[in-house]
Amino acid sequence: RPAQAVCIPAVHLHMTAATMQVSQEDFEKAQEQLKLLKKDPGNETKLKLYALFKQATEGPCNSPKPGMLDFVKKAKWDAWNSLGNLSQANAKQQYTELVSSLVSAESAGQKKDASPEESTHDGYETILVTTKNNITKIMFNRPDRKNAINHKMYREIINALEEAGKDDSTIAVITGNGDYYSSGNDLNNFTNIQPGEMEKMAKDGAVLLKEFVDHFIDFPKPLIAVVNGPAIGICVTVLGLCDIVYASDRATFHSPFSQLGQSPEGCSSYLFPKIMGLAKANEVLLFNKKLTAAEACAQGLVTEVFPDTTFQKEVWARLEGYASLPKNSLAVSKQLLRSVEKEKLHAVNSKECEVLKERWLSDECINAIVSFFQKKSKL
Repeated sequence: RPAQAVCIPAVHLHMTAATMQVSQEDFEKAQEQLKLLKKDPGNETKLKLYALFKQATEGPCNSPKPGMLDFVKKAKWDAWNSLGNLSQANAKQQYTELVSSLVSAESAGQKKDASPEESTHDGYETILVTTKNNITKIMFNRPDRKNAINHKMYREIINALEEAGKDDSTIAVITGNGDYYSSGNDLNNFTNIQPGEMEKMAKDGAVLLKEFVDHFIDFPKPLIAVVNGPAIGICVTVLGLCDIVYASDRATFHSPFSQLGQSPEGCSSYLFPKIMGLAKANEVLLFNKKLTAAEACAQGLVTEVFPDTTFQKEVWARLEGYASLPKNSLAVSKQLLRSVEKEKLHAVNSKECEVLKERWLSDECINAIVSFFQKKSKL
């Protein structure tokens, strides 16, 4: 996805001493304002802010270049080094103006989003949760990371599902913000882990994943996935636990478990053969086959595909119609349908997480993830 350019106003080179003094005050104020931002401005902007701050406080880049595999430090070093000989005064000015533009944009967005018909659920950083017209919408909200799911996002989705299961809405909808539905597990979950912490990481990760999938299994109301773009990994596998899956024709579905030395999750080892047939499920789960929206629909994973140009309009009109149906009747019917196999699904989820815990500790999995990052760094 093309990176969104950050517009930084031009800076006047001729400044009086008084202006520079005000600029220093503004610079310190900007640092405080940055801490108050509620929305993540995205990695590109954060790198720009980091670089300008370092340039403003220390001058041109003076630290040695990090190694190729130290991805985070290398990105920071590149951003700082790219500023060349920009003066400290100009760096302060640009930093201050960039923070000001972020504050203004967030303020304008909050005013635009607020409406008497829509209530926003507070307390979330990686997802947006709103309720409108008897629909609770859970939106993955890390567009700068292609909505990859980190540990915080896992926990926030769990909390949102608990909340949505108890609120007054009739149905719940899961979708993504931006071009992607979700790129699945944030592989940074597996980096920066010391050798002695590997077993704890695997154990904690399996517990978190089991709880996450359990909430999909147990969700008491109709749960509908609105797949607005590419979906990868865990966000593909749990689609089998949703009651309806609507997809844009630009969506794709990819579960590259073998490629990453891992194994299926989200009850897909049981549900995908039931949904698609064993042979088709094997292509997806064993051999990393990426499905188009049309293929996923033909194989039963997706309910219906819509043209991307009319996707949002058509789907949400239909969902509002569903949400006007009797709430308790829908919930009781959903639970009847799910109760037949609920015990089986929980058993499958437990077994999948147990196997995954072993895979995460294997040399094969670790080497596959390292290889993935090395290839990514060369792009």
